[in-house]
Amino acid sequence: MLRNDQLDQWDRDHFMHASSHLAQHARAESPNRIVTGGEGVFIEDRDGKRLLDAFAGLYCVNVGYGRTEVADAIAKQARKLAYYHSYVGHGTEVSIKLAKMIVDRAPENMSRVYFGLSGSDANETNIKLVWYYNNVLGRPEKKKIISRWRGYHGSGLMTGSLTGLELFHKQFDLPLPQVLHTQAPYYFRREDRSMTETEFSAHCAAELEKLIISEGPETIAAFIGEPVLGTGGIVPPPPGYWPAIQEVLTKYDVLLIADEVVTGFGRLGSMTGSIHYGIKPDIITIAKGLTSAYAPLSGSIISDKVWKVLEDGTDEYGPIGHGWTYSAHPIGAAAGVANLELVDRLNLVDNARDTGAFFNQEMKDALEDHPNVGDIRGEGLLCAVEIVEDRANHVFFDPARKIALQIVAEMVNRGVIARAMPQGDIIGFAPPLCISREEATHIVEITKQAIESVL
Repeated sequence: MLRNDQLDQWDRDHFMHASSHLAQHARAESPNRIVTGGEGVFIEDRDGKRLLDAFAGLYCVNVGYGRTEVADAIAKQARKLAYYHSYVGHGTEVSIKLAKMIVDRAPENMSRVYFGLSGSDANETNIKLVWYYNNVLGRPEKKKIISRWRGYHGSGLMTGSLTGLELFHKQFDLPLPQVLHTQAPYYFRREDRSMTETEFSAHCAAELEKLIISEGPETIAAFIGEPVLGTGGIVPPPPGYWPAIQEVLTKYDVLLIADEVVTGFGRLGSMTGSIHYGIKPDIITIAKGLTSAYAPLSGSIISDKVWKVLEDGTDEYGPIGHGWTYSAHPIGAAAGVANLELVDRLNLVDNARDTGAFFNQEMKDALEDHPNVGDIRGEGLLCAVEIVEDRANHVFFDPARKIALQIVAEMVNRGVIARAMPQGDIIGFAPPLCISREEATHIVEITKQAIESVL
């Protein structure tokens, strides 16, 4: 077996990491972790340290680590047929089966599934389809996409533009001009502190309508939003938000893309976030929970309304000019089928609802009186704790102090992985959907200890 110090050096010399401080990593000024195994809600690294992963990788290992049912399905498919493409009417048994399973679990108005590999490429697909849709309808000027500040939709050129976080824009010449941003439904950070949640929802809808009118409704093609803001702070929408937003979109004939990369397949205690909040999207983006990250796979679920226009387009223009080599990859599809079967068999959607409610309440009970805890929020098995310098006066810490990073580092020292979310001192939690109440309580205890240690 390779020695740790040798592998560490290769890591720093040859491996470019995502979302990392490249210079500090190369100079060994920041820690690295080489993960070697996992079971249930725990991972283990090369040094033998066992950690409770309270963020499920990147919100994605929903069924938990070490599920042999998914691994066996992948191996079986690889032996039978490791690859075939999905171009020009080709498919595989497993990709067709998975498409049917997805539509069966989606809102009633959804019709077809286009498969990709990541949430980022799925949202690239979505924007292309929206543009194609409006071209077919003879509306070539209706192409702008509205996203929200603090939304996360990927890190490509178009998807990085949709993402409303400065880290994904600065130094990349983004956002692209076709992308606009509107108010985030982030009640805790509202400017007008006198607003009720319902009033704030109405305000967000009014800001959206104001933007549409100022740009010209004839130029606005779609609005994209996560049912619950994810990377931007794990922020559930305030009451009335989604009905108010949908009313505006309907009024101006703007398509709705629900980005369910995080919320799809059980994370909120419902099969989808759209079902959970009564959203009626035209396109749904799926990825992470589709395979629990056992293999790369994403999808765009297309509504009946959009599909009919796409059909008309190909009758007029011929085959649609969009495709990826690995679309509907059979190994990814096999992982998806086995994963969704496991979600059902283990009742993980119900566990996310019930244990999630327990987890969020335990977090509130433990921390709501702490003078530096400004907000505790969540839905299902999503939870966030927002740290402030002065709760009474709503004063935030200087970002340079990196309070949340200090807290999550202290949590790792105590055996629990959480995530310091960007643009704020926010500690995020999204554990595997198989988590038990005892494990949830342990996360809460470690969180409290770490906050008290740092503050």
